[in-house]
Amino acid sequence: MYDKPRFFLAGDRGLFAEFGASIDPKINQKVRQIFLSLEKTPIDGVVEIIPTYRSILIFYNPSLSNPERLKQEIVDRENSLDKWEIPPPETIEIPVCYGDNFGPDLAFVAQQNNLTPEEVIQIHTSGTYLIYMLGFTPGFPFLGVLSEKLFTPRLENPRQLVPAGSVGIANNQTGIYSIDSPGGWQLIGKTPIKLYDPTGAPPILLKAGNYLKFKQISRKEFLELASR
Repeated sequence: MYDKPRFFLAGDRGLFAEFGASIDPKINQKVRQIFLSLEKTPIDGVVEIIPTYRSILIFYNPSLSNPERLKQEIVDRENSLDKWEIPPPETIEIPVCYGDNFGPDLAFVAQQNNLTPEEVIQIHTSGTYLIYMLGFTPGFPFLGVLSEKLFTPRLENPRQLVPAGSVGIANNQTGIYSIDSPGGWQLIGKTPIKLYDPTGAPPILLKAGNYLKFKQISRKEFLELASR
């Protein structure tokens, strides 16, 4: 975690505020506290705020604000973090059918880490994962901390189409594809639960700052849940 935020311009209408250089719960908590402060007490001229693992991207109207003013606002808010209490996190359980055509890379993940597929599943379902951020596609959760026993590199050649609901591993991260999309993560299973439904209220199931736990289910259970 940095002693002071580091700032970087993002074109002529954007400013990055970076609070650390690693995937770390304490850094992410600071990001969420400052993001909350920006939501509750907006800055004039700010158009959009995008939180990530360790930074915040702020888009602004240059006729109403400027980088120097925004930098000072961020510094002031970092110095008064105790004013912004994050709501207590919730834990959501996500059912997953592992292996076979739902998880075509399960055997590779196991081989890469000198494990059996059953051991991969056991380790993956034993963790409780912080939802660090949502991104890439609507509702795609970036989760941590993944056990070091499962660290696996991305695919050398990404797939052109990964089905929605696919659960994957990429290096030290795990996540769930929220819509059909290209992707390079190692796929180990699939959930029948929709993470993104444009007609839903709300349309995105998960929230950054909450926790997620995976539960193994059978193919029969998957099909039953998917048909609801």
